[in-house]
Amino acid sequence: MIIKEILVWLIELYIIMLVLRAVLSWFPVSPGSSMHGISRALESITEPLLSPVRKVIPPLSAGGMGIDLSFIIVLLVLQIVVIPIVQAL
Repeated sequence: MIIKEILVWLIELYIIMLVLRAVLSWFPVSPGSSMHGISRALESITEPLLSPVRKVIPPLSAGGMGIDLSFIIVLLVLQIVVIPIVQAL
């Protein structure tokens, strides 16, 4: 029972880190600032899951911008994983 609770907590923490990384990507972060360190830490933690998805489904081109679907796919998969665990608690 406690292992399931810890697993759910870790998945939810990872989801929060993904969302923070997405929000930080909207703002310019200058090297050397405290936000740069936070941004790099979030990137190093979240990239191992995002990168393989990005290799399978590359970003879509839309009006000169790239839309990265890997973030949405990873969030959906994590939610699909966590819901049955929470229901089993």
